Amino acid sequence: MQIGQAAQQSGVSSKMIRHYESLGLLPPIHRSDGGYRLYSDNDIHTLRFIKRARDLGFSMDDIAELVNLWHNRQRSSAQVKKIADSHLQRLRERIAQLQAMERSLEQLTACCQGNERPDCPILDDLAR
Repeated sequence: MQIGQAAQQSGVSSKMIRHYESLGLLPPIHRSDGGYRLYSDNDIHTLRFIKRARDLGFSMDDIAELVNLWHNRQRSSAQVKKIADSHLQRLRERIAQLQAMERSLEQLTACCQGNERPDCPILDDLAR
């Protein structure tokens, strides 16, 4: 199938499919005599795998490693778990940072009168 069909079936845009190809996340894609990319069912399956990994927030480097592990039947699940655990820790750290930001903004907006006066604790805090 051509790239438009592959995009539709995988849920990945044509632009991103070409990007994933350029990163080597897909095996070399066969081309028609006219030069059109021709995707197999296996390619679609790999694109769906990549999309799910992106939806979970994995980095492109992690995804490349996960795709390689997925295709390697000699792998150990410990290798996969190590990548997932590391990503989970980074997510937890980011969530904690976002929650701290939320608390700070809640406090600042609660202190701001939001009226016609020029006094603004939000701007005062940002200027610190």
